[in-house]
Amino acid sequence: MNDMTEEEADALDEYFTTHLPKVDPTKGGVTTRQGFRMIALDRLSEDYLLTMALATKKSPTELISEMIREKIAVNP
Repeated sequence: MNDMTEEEADALDEYFTTHLPKVDPTKGGVTTRQGFRMIALDRLSEDYLLTMALATKKSPTELISEMIREKIAVNP
């Protein structure tokens, strides 16, 4: 694939600066499964879960379930 020229890059920058994307918070996105939304998590926890979800190809819900099961196994 060829690199963009400065003019093409400027045109794309101008377009995306003036045409903001429309989002629908009721629909899932690239890193969500079934519209999962994290609520009441601090920023560090949210970042960790999303990073691990991308790295392991699991949903944040699956990761949280695994963490809880590990905790239960250690402290019955």
